[in-house]
Amino acid sequence: MNTPSRQGTVEMTAAMIISGTIGWFVVVSGQDVVAVVFWRCLFGAATLALVCAALGFFRRDAITRRQLGLAVLGGLAIVGNWLLLFAAYPRASISIATAVYNTQPFMLVALGALFFAERLTAIKLGWLALAFAGMLLIVQAKACTGVQGSDYFAGILLALGAAFLYAVAAIVAKKLKGVPPHLIALIQVSVGTLALAPLVDFAHVPADARTWSLLLALGVVHTGLMYILLYGAIQKLPTSLTGALSFIYPIVAILVDLIAFGHRLQMIQVVGAAAILIAAAGMTLGWSPRKAAIGERKRA
Repeated sequence: MNTPSRQGTVEMTAAMIISGTIGWFVVVSGQDVVAVVFWRCLFGAATLALVCAALGFFRRDAITRRQLGLAVLGGLAIVGNWLLLFAAYPRASISIATAVYNTQPFMLVALGALFFAERLTAIKLGWLALAFAGMLLIVQAKACTGVQGSDYFAGILLALGAAFLYAVAAIVAKKLKGVPPHLIALIQVSVGTLALAPLVDFAHVPADARTWSLLLALGVVHTGLMYILLYGAIQKLPTSLTGALSFIYPIVAILVDLIAFGHRLQMIQVVGAAAILIAAAGMTLGWSPRKAAIGERKRA
């Protein structure tokens, strides 16, 4: 592995590990979802503004008005995605919410077929069927096991909604080729800051340093630093390796949920989550029986 690829792998791995711990920071902060997302956006915007200034992205030709409008739309989708996902954590647990959230590749495929006439192949439909079977197992888990969570089914729906909004943001991002990704991220979190400011109760902001440190970490580390690492990795790695390393995120999230909160998945949930993650990996990495057969012949 050459030096850029090795560096990209380290950056992508670090970005996914950081992403996997975000649920812990959200839950332990004890703040309502709107406040958590607002402070994440505010501190993230401050961090990314410094980065964009240092990289010279604040120039007239960096983005057109049309692209700015699209970036704002994508920002609304990303912020909505965070609101729904964070709201899903206490209801369905971090593990289940994260597993369900990883149905996003299928949301992206559906949107691509709907708006861009992209063809749905038999292989893609097969992975979709596997993910759907995993979803049914996870939904069934409440009735079978009496799992924890204040509103399990609502948590699953919120995670699905978050996945859909992430797919919308990804579709919008396809229209922003040529715009520096760090600048796109800055616009997105700035939109979140402005949109959520009227909804935040500033009369009852956190009074302790611990809560502020958690919120600051969500903005600086889980947003600013994570975006820098992620986009740096994407520029250095092939798409297949980027997709493969992205599955570090749900694995870390499940481990964090187990270690920090003692949330053990029941067997039916394990099978359901595994089905979703395997299907998402197959979809993202383009697995197919034909490619597997070709690989076997080459090894022979």
